[in-house]
Amino acid sequence: MALAGAVCAAALAALTAVPAQAHQRPQWDVKDTGVWDVRFRGLAAVSRHTAWVAGSGGTVLRTTDGGDTWRDVSPSGAGALEFRDIEAFDARRAVALSIGEGEASRVYRTDDGGASWTESFRNTDARAFYDCLTFFDRRHGLAMSDPVDGRFRILSTSDGGRSWKVLPDAGMPAAQDGEAGFAASGQCLVSAGPRDVWLATGGAARARVLHSADRGLTWTATDAPVPAGDPARGVFALAFRDRAHGLAAGGDYRPEQPSPRAAARTTDAGRTWRPADRPPPAYRSGVAWLPHSRTAALAVGPTGTDLTTDGGHTWRSVDTGSYDTVDCTPDLGCWAAGEQGRVARLER
Repeated sequence: MALAGAVCAAALAALTAVPAQAHQRPQWDVKDTGVWDVRFRGLAAVSRHTAWVAGSGGTVLRTTDGGDTWRDVSPSGAGALEFRDIEAFDARRAVALSIGEGEASRVYRTDDGGASWTESFRNTDARAFYDCLTFFDRRHGLAMSDPVDGRFRILSTSDGGRSWKVLPDAGMPAAQDGEAGFAASGQCLVSAGPRDVWLATGGAARARVLHSADRGLTWTATDAPVPAGDPARGVFALAFRDRAHGLAAGGDYRPEQPSPRAAARTTDAGRTWRPADRPPPAYRSGVAWLPHSRTAALAVGPTGTDLTTDGGHTWRSVDTGSYDTVDCTPDLGCWAAGEQGRVARLER
């Protein structure tokens, strides 16, 4: 264990060190997925070797050899669906969410590496539109929908995604006019530890982050200092390295619009948020802490990747490739995915 920890520490130091030469920066090693017409906004990194991606056209791919080869494990008959989130427990078990109004919002689960899938939830309320899901452990998880009757709707599972129920909304604050979640990276609903969960919003006068400390029964809402006041602006992604320290990324997803305040940070579980002193230069849709670090994280978006080594105070660009989502694993397996079948793993 000590040797493994030393190896991880050395690798992390190499990834986060301020480079002397441009070619020494952390770089994405793009993998050949064999598909070019799919946008992967759902990503579940299991390890440096195993990862799942989910995207448009009902597509789900899986690798178990570090991205050298990919297996198409898409659910049968899902070609018309848009998968935007996937959560994996290991190389065989995963839960995927498709988004959209009414019955387009569905949840699937596999226990055999994607050889077969079971549809465990299909939304029958035309007013609901599910965006993201998250798991506290292998059994307990939540999914969130845009507001119904003026409040965000929360689904809950206690059997690993095999069945779901709608939670009461009495403990959910009222939504603002036009407020919604962004199904851009599978990171608008994230958890840390056994009970804490956070929900990111946009599209309204103020961008907000909602926090629950009881697995979604009661929530508090806090304004986030990122661009708001338009349906295209808000918090698109969250990442928490523990129940106190979190990062928010977002902005305005329209390429012709600037996003001068695209990131924020919290050290008190989301009760207060502070803008980055030097934020990413543009809209970012995904964010992830580097494992075994208290200060290093990555943010990704259509115009590039940024790295912070001071807990989100300042960000610097390290890559210009287009990615929508990012996820890291304890063995330093950081993965990113995006448009045109693009999937990559971070290398030194």
